[in-house]
Amino acid sequence: PSLNIKHIRENPDLYVQTCIDRNYHRQQDYPQTIVHLFNEWKELQLNARALRQRRNDIRTKLSHAKTFSGIEAAEAQPYNQADLLQEAKQLKLDIGKVESHEDALDERIQSLATDLPNLTSEETPIGTEPRVLGYINEHPNFAASSHHHPWRNHVHIGNEFDLLDFASAGTITGWGWYYLKNEAVLVEQALIQYAMSVAIKHGFSAVSPPSIVYTHIASACGFQPRDQGGEQQTYAIAQKEDGQATTNGAERSPERTLAGTAEIPFAGMKVNTTMTAHELPLRIVGASRCYRAEAGARGAETKGLYRVHEFTKVEMFAWTMKDDEPTAFDAMLAVQKEILQNLGLHCRILEMPSADLGASAIRKLDIEAFFPSRREKNDGWGEVTSASICTDYQTRRLNTRVKSVSSSGKTEFPSTINGTALAVPRVLAALLENGWSEREKCIDIPKVLHQWMHGVEQIKKNQTT
Repeated sequence: PSLNIKHIRENPDLYVQTCIDRNYHRQQDYPQTIVHLFNEWKELQLNARALRQRRNDIRTKLSHAKTFSGIEAAEAQPYNQADLLQEAKQLKLDIGKVESHEDALDERIQSLATDLPNLTSEETPIGTEPRVLGYINEHPNFAASSHHHPWRNHVHIGNEFDLLDFASAGTITGWGWYYLKNEAVLVEQALIQYAMSVAIKHGFSAVSPPSIVYTHIASACGFQPRDQGGEQQTYAIAQKEDGQATTNGAERSPERTLAGTAEIPFAGMKVNTTMTAHELPLRIVGASRCYRAEAGARGAETKGLYRVHEFTKVEMFAWTMKDDEPTAFDAMLAVQKEILQNLGLHCRILEMPSADLGASAIRKLDIEAFFPSRREKNDGWGEVTSASICTDYQTRRLNTRVKSVSSSGKTEFPSTINGTALAVPRVLAALLENGWSEREKCIDIPKVLHQWMHGVEQIKKNQTT
């Protein structure tokens, strides 16, 4: 990584406050520790400089001694050559110890700096409460009935119409997994195709990423194996070397993990790469399976598709110059708005607070959809998309650079921006609940999905695929 350690040293209080605002309590002492370690490193540098100067002086004297002979040598050498050689050996050992100490301090500084979160945008509310920026579509007005609660829950709807199977998945995999069946499978594929088509129309290029990445790549993107509370975040993959366990002395390959989002392999596409300014903004979109170990505590509010361990998501990602961050960010938001508006979901757009930002984000917008079954929790609102500006947090850690168009050829670190075009399970749940017709006892499919639904425009109990 090529972290801006100088900025941390010169602004330690700013980074301390950032950690406090974002509940990174373990890291809030890191900035001042970095300052102290750097001062110690500077003192070692001065000591090492004096030792190296003395070593050079001895080398000069010994070198001159070889050029004299006879009387000249005796007059030119008021010192013992053997003593100088012995001192030179000791200086070599002393310098080696100092350099080892310097390396250890530098490694510690780099490690602490790597664990610090990004700074926080002035647009971000400090604290835990988001700020509502606007709404999408009108709020639905459902008439209450004795069947209102069960029929408005996507779990009941999915079971009744043979669309979802949580019991079988729980038997073979555990809680947090599910089967999609029949028309639900068609809706999933239709949602993927629709989201991809909207993003491509807005200028994004399609990419199909891997779902397994090196753990250090995920960490460089801001995704740690465990969160600030110590809860497991990712799924690590057990590995062997050439059929032999890694405990037998064989060289261990880098650890791998299941990607929690395509943001990770997308960002990794340009690791150790230098782009040209003409290539930016570079915008890509792709569908992938995502794996989250932190699906949440089991309970009624997380029952069903809202919190799961594995799901399909269409993700947008962009590299851009710092001055173009707002434009690239707004482009992603436009895609999100168009998708959700045409799906007919009532949503609200939120400027997320500092406590909700991930390590890499300087600013984050969430869009929450209305779920009738969640009215007793957060007034029915539930997150369906998000978009984040990460500045150069990821590119510095991945060594992704951009070459200036000027004759100087100077390189700098571009900004990255990511955004969810569509996360299938939550949107599917919202469509089941909001598309349910109490009068007709069926589920209406949004018109924008019809072209991928093989003629299915409504899901009915007696309808088969």
